[in-house]
Amino acid sequence: MRPPVHDDKAQMLLATGVVLMMSLLSMAIFGIKLAGMSVPHDVANDAVLHTSEDVQETLPLLVQARAEIWYDNGISSMESVQQAMDSSHQDMLHHGEITGIEVKLINVTFNDLGSDRIEVSAELGISDRDAMLLKPMQFIIEL
Repeated sequence: MRPPVHDDKAQMLLATGVVLMMSLLSMAIFGIKLAGMSVPHDVANDAVLHTSEDVQETLPLLVQARAEIWYDNGISSMESVQQAMDSSHQDMLHHGEITGIEVKLINVTFNDLGSDRIEVSAELGISDRDAMLLKPMQFIIEL
């Protein structure tokens, strides 16, 4: 059996580990604060719901107005509505970059009902840093 050795190697190793753990913890806390995760959640913030209502009210009217402009300039009804939806979607994406509320139209489909009536179906996706909402949307454009 070996005689016990009295040195400070084990204590120094333990102290080094503690210092390393403290520095990692400090960096982790700094990273979380930097990412904005330490900001408390505002339960009164209902921007996603308000934006959803606004988009559902205004998008059909906006697409109708834009499609009429293209249709009056000789473009087919289907292509007019498609271009109107595309430009409206681009405007919503740009608006989201400014306001911090992301608005997207997903799985947009167009159905020609005849007599220059086009049915538009899509999924409306809205999100901010606190919430996300996905809901179906459908409307008819008459040219």
